[in-house]
Amino acid sequence: MNLSKGAHAPVPTSLLAVVVSWRSAHTVDAHALLVTESGLVRTDRDFVFFNAPRHASQSVTLDQEPAPGTARLSISLPRTEPDVARIVVSASLDDATFDQLPDLTLTVHAADGPIAQFTIDGIEDVQAMMFGEFYRRDGQWRFRAIGQGWSGGLAGLAGEFGVTVDDPTTARPDDSARVPARSNRAATADTARTTDRAHCASVPSRLDGSAAAADVSEADRRANGSPASGSPNPAAPRPDGPVSPRPPALSRRVIDVPPPPPVDPEIADWHPDPEAPDQLRWWDGQEWTSSVHPHIHDHRTRCTRCGNPLRRKLFGGHGPCKNCAAEVEEFLTHWRNRARRVLAGPGTMSVEWTEVWAALRFQRIDEERGRTLLREAGVTQVERMVAFAFADGEVFAEELDAFEHVVSELALSGGIVDDLRRRMHRGRTLSRLRAGELPTVNTPGLHLDPDERVHLDLPAVHLRMLARGPRNTEGRLIGSSKKLRFVGDGTGIELPWNRVVSVHPEHGTVVLAATSARGGATFGVADPDYVAAALEGALRVSKRLVLTPGQRDSRSISQDVKAQVWQRDGGACVECGDGHYLEFDHIIPLSRGGATSVTNLQILCRACNRAKGARI
Repeated sequence: MNLSKGAHAPVPTSLLAVVVSWRSAHTVDAHALLVTESGLVRTDRDFVFFNAPRHASQSVTLDQEPAPGTARLSISLPRTEPDVARIVVSASLDDATFDQLPDLTLTVHAADGPIAQFTIDGIEDVQAMMFGEFYRRDGQWRFRAIGQGWSGGLAGLAGEFGVTVDDPTTARPDDSARVPARSNRAATADTARTTDRAHCASVPSRLDGSAAAADVSEADRRANGSPASGSPNPAAPRPDGPVSPRPPALSRRVIDVPPPPPVDPEIADWHPDPEAPDQLRWWDGQEWTSSVHPHIHDHRTRCTRCGNPLRRKLFGGHGPCKNCAAEVEEFLTHWRNRARRVLAGPGTMSVEWTEVWAALRFQRIDEERGRTLLREAGVTQVERMVAFAFADGEVFAEELDAFEHVVSELALSGGIVDDLRRRMHRGRTLSRLRAGELPTVNTPGLHLDPDERVHLDLPAVHLRMLARGPRNTEGRLIGSSKKLRFVGDGTGIELPWNRVVSVHPEHGTVVLAATSARGGATFGVADPDYVAAALEGALRVSKRLVLTPGQRDSRSISQDVKAQVWQRDGGACVECGDGHYLEFDHIIPLSRGGATSVTNLQILCRACNRAKGARI
């Protein structure tokens, strides 16, 4: 739809893109002002521009790297706060005037393409322009094409809407500096803006190159004189009486003592406003912002998000808020996609994850609803984390901490999650044993060498294959810092660690290989994996082969290789397609000379991997 000056059109209440385009090498700075029914901003934070490119409510965002010859704003109407009546779209130039820009056009885009286009013509030599505005009417949003210019530049335009600037002569632009776009600006405005404004804000502005806290006393926002072109004041109808004297410049008062922070200042959330206890105020994790909303005490009959009364159900109780339902659903659709990307990328310990949940709290949506939406993605993520951790047979402390953090953040529970947690904790225990973090066992009555410590003492069966058949001898298996002992009925074995070559579990037993063919031994124990890990740790400590913290042995699989294999196999078992209890498997086993490479690795579930064993 092509619009002319003063024309207006309905727009969908959704995420919109506003694109300003022109044909020249000049740079246009786009900006937006979120104003109330009074026609003024609430605080300077309602001015979105190059130094403050994102509004706290996420309703307006400035694209800081647009395509050449364009300027772009993203406007989310569902996220716009209820007390914002209009979103004014404007722009400014530093090194030229708008009459030097050919084919100056503003286009409003929705999800399915352009919905409104406004070609600006008849432009005066001004450095700032108000192209148009989004405004509310009968519960819907509309866009009005304006094309109003200010020769006072960005400072003049910003001051017109109540934004504080450092220079009082620019904070209140002279009416004679404004160049109205048409003789009767009031014909395009729905309501006249009020003339009194009390203003106190922090100034995140490039206008004076610094930020300052200011309190603006009540003053007439504009004089009654006529602009230079002879047209009326573009913001309000001009009275017929004599011209009143210009009010004094805006006064400023520095706030020396800011309000105290909330109890938990590291978390961005709504808290009781320290200056107005009957309302809540947004704390962004570092400072109080200007975003406030009423403190709803009656949660049973009123919507906790907007404060509107809830409709009563036929059989008792109250239904959900119709006004918020659609907005919340739209927000959660985009939020869930963003949260999934962060979950699979930077992770739950990143700053991006903190920002994801801060955005949910800012919209006053219950965090439990967000966790419910992310449950499936969370289970998939912990499955992936466990498979990656066990890919090289070692579970490190940071991997266990990351797993527990995901489970805690998303409140994951259930049989699958419990099994994965047990597996991670056991894997971490075995890794610590193999790394040499061994327990000390008290064994009274056992003769020990000086400085010898016992790490293992448990029942075992010594398995031997004799010429007349297998022979199993029951006894005690004792592993110390210096040797391995087996004490049985009428027999005993001692293996100093300098004679042992390797220790590994095999088919429910623990196999020790020694320097001589007859020096090895096989023992049957209740928990072969635990015993083998403890004996391997004792062997490494004795031979000073313990890995330094963070070092990985030759079985290690790099994160890049894991990611490629996971992506190629689709995060599922290549044999049966199951997506649970996944493991990385060497197609040609390491024991047979297989390489740790993308082509020699595959993903199998635990059952398929056990069935495959060491076969090719």
